[in-house]
Amino acid sequence: MLAYARDRRRFLLFGRSRRVDHETHRHRAEVLLESLLTLGPTFIKLGQLLSARPDVLPPAYIDVLSALQDDVPPAEWAGAKRVLEEELGPVDDRFEAFDTEAISGASLGQVYRARIADEAASDFDPGDGDGSTATSPDGTREVAVKVRRPGVEELVEADLRVIHWSLPLLLYFVDESRSFSLENLADEFSKTIREEMDYEREAEMLTEIRSNFTDDDRFVIPSVIESHSCRRVLTMEYVEGTKINDVEELERRGIDRTKIAENLERSYLQMIVDDGVFHADPHPGNLAVTDDGRIVFYDFGMSGRVDEFVQDKIVEFYVAVANQDIDAILDVLVEIGTLSPEADRAVMAEVMEIAIQDARGEDVEQYRINQIVGQIEDSIYVFPFRLPKNLALVLRVATVVEGVCVTLDPDFDFIATATDYLTEQGYREESIKQYLSETGEQLRRTGESLTRITPKAERALDRLDREDLFVRIGVEDSENVFDKLAKRLIYGMLLTMSLFSMGVLYALEAPQASIVAAAFSVIVTIQLYRSFRTRRATRVKPQFTRQNLRQRQRREE
Repeated sequence: MLAYARDRRRFLLFGRSRRVDHETHRHRAEVLLESLLTLGPTFIKLGQLLSARPDVLPPAYIDVLSALQDDVPPAEWAGAKRVLEEELGPVDDRFEAFDTEAISGASLGQVYRARIADEAASDFDPGDGDGSTATSPDGTREVAVKVRRPGVEELVEADLRVIHWSLPLLLYFVDESRSFSLENLADEFSKTIREEMDYEREAEMLTEIRSNFTDDDRFVIPSVIESHSCRRVLTMEYVEGTKINDVEELERRGIDRTKIAENLERSYLQMIVDDGVFHADPHPGNLAVTDDGRIVFYDFGMSGRVDEFVQDKIVEFYVAVANQDIDAILDVLVEIGTLSPEADRAVMAEVMEIAIQDARGEDVEQYRINQIVGQIEDSIYVFPFRLPKNLALVLRVATVVEGVCVTLDPDFDFIATATDYLTEQGYREESIKQYLSETGEQLRRTGESLTRITPKAERALDRLDREDLFVRIGVEDSENVFDKLAKRLIYGMLLTMSLFSMGVLYALEAPQASIVAAAFSVIVTIQLYRSFRTRRATRVKPQFTRQNLRQRQRREE
């Protein structure tokens, strides 16, 4: 926090900001990563959330924290067994077999393989699995049992108190836009992590999302075993698969990686745009691919809902991107509250053009990136992006899914797939009809206005002829020029007065009083000096996922 504050103001409380290069940011990000890992479960989750928040952290931090996986050593079996038996009863009575070696260790819970009697697994739909959950000769079925870490509730609550205590200190050193995003991030994180510890909620979300994909054989979502699930234990169908980012293994099995990437993007478009409920943690550890090319979703602890307004705006955004209508893209971002209305539209239009070019898999010329950085740094630039609460998880999903798709196929065209989906669902056709309707209404209003212009113009000319026309002018001062001028005048007057007083007091042989006057003069001089300084943003380089991937590949080669 101190390092970040010094980047904003050289002397913490005052002074111009420093220019921090990419390497310095990256070093600090790596130190932060180690700290998060050391601090434990809550902060690992916080790091994951921060890795998808370019509105909060510089690109170097995003790049480093994006490698943070929810993969920590599992707790001792004795502690997990205690939780299991407090919720379900004796393990030997409820399960036919139970492997005490965890197959997955996460920050808030851990997963074990087990077997239950076939009659206890009546929740299973035999047609939904991939064949791995069929009844064995001994009449049992294999399941995955997710158990909350013992004592994690108290630890999380203590950590959340630390985060909320630290937040006001951090907000003092950031601008208004980042302050907005940080406060929303803290509130959203508290809500999300508490929901993730509630396995009853996870079971409900999993079941609802699974029902939305019942008739789609491209995806596998494990079913919940309600008889063996409760608030701290969740038992699900066990489904095996190859980790989605294990490109070599997928290639060896002859699986079409481009098709997998396309299906993955389509699944999230359906969840967010159509269903309004979505799996919000699509990192590679929670996604797998079966031998017949179906995508398996794991871990629905982090999941969310999208209200109708946000759904409509997301559709408008994707349609605008599909049509490469930059003005419409910026309008949607402003309406949804993501882009500040005061942002420089010309600069943001350049950023959007490059982002679209990159998302299509095209090469982005480095000189264009450097040119945009120069435009941003040569102006008094307030960070224009902010993130409302209802968009936090949606942004995380979009960012992580794109990363997974690019890993599967470096030339994957994210926009083309989204465009095809919107066209198939009729959204683009609806947007064209809406555009034509709005255009017709605009033409009607224009016609009405034209009929009223002539008499108004005649009345104005008559008043001008009679010298009875007055013009009222309002001065817009978006840069607070008058406010700055007033401050400088006041500081100048105070400085003049204090210097005069210091001279008079010294002449009257009152050294102590003259020292006080001198100290006051120094303070006023500093304030006057600050009023003439132009604040500059911290120097950073914009990050484009696919562009960075190509740069890393070139360095490795």
